[in-house]
Parts: sequence; structure tokens; C-alpha cells
Amino acid sequence: MTFKIGQMAVYPAHGVVEVVGIDTKQIGGGQFAFYVLKVLENGMQIMVPKDKADQVGLRAVATANDVDEVFAVLRDGDVMIDKQTWNRRYRGFMEKIKTGSLFDVAEVFRDLMRLRASKNLSFGERRMLETAKTLMVKEVALARRWTDLKAGEELDNACA
Repeated sequence: MTFKIGQMAVYPAHGVVEVVGIDTKQIGGGQFAFYVLKVLENGMQIMVPKDKADQVGLRAVATANDVDEVFAVLRDGDVMIDKQTWNRRYRGFMEKIKTGSLFDVAEVFRDLMRLRASKNLSFGERRMLETAKTLMVKEVALARRWTDLKAGEELDNACA
């Protein structure tokens, strides 16, 4: 997939980014093109080789239909809560977040919200819950043309 300057995309574990430029660098005798990405959440800039964008997981922002499916994942009540130790759960959740898939991040958010309803989360799990929510809020807000606040409230309500 190719992206244009000004287009929004999603970069795994960082969330929604804006393509702010396409830069060419001379590396080892060859010329390479890079997307220059600005993370909306914190303003950080990331450079991703254009020819490796798919490999690193750079993808288009979810559609409204995708968001409908995400809300279905969040509302799914037939999911078993993992009874492993918190650090094993944490590793599994981190792997899902690193995929960059909105659906995987939604599963992490849902599972941690359900776990939080039955017991106190560890510090790491609380941070991961916030990370999952932050990653989803911007993308859901863009796809649905909502404010970040409304998107966050809708995500919380879907898990209630």
C-alpha cells in the first residue's frame, strides 16, 4: 500500500500517524525512500522505508465497518478470562498490541476491562489497558468522525 503526504495511517504500537513527508536518503551507495510519520498522540516522528511499510505493519486507518466489528469484539461476552499469572498475560497482550491490528488491540482492551471488573489489575496491566484504549480511541474517532472523548466513552460503554 502506498501513502500520500497528509494521509492518516496506523503504525503498530504507536497508533494513528500522519504522513508528513516522503524523504530520500543515501545509504550504503543506494537511494532509499522513507515515509516520514508524525504520531498524533505525542508528536514523535518516525521514518519507515517505503518498500518495507507493509512488513513493519503500517496500514490504512480502519473503516466505519471495521469499527462496527471492533465493537462486536468488545461486546462479546463468551470470552474466557485468562487465569495465567499477570506477567504471562502481559506478554501475550503485548504481542497482540505489537501486531498493530485494531482487532487484536480491542481484544486486549476487552480482556483487561473484564479482568478489572473481577480483581485489581497490576500496575503493568493498568498501563497496558490505558495503552490499548489510547491506540483505539484515535482510530475509532477518525473512522466514525467522533471526538476522541466520544470514542473513549463508546469504547468503555461497549465493555460495560
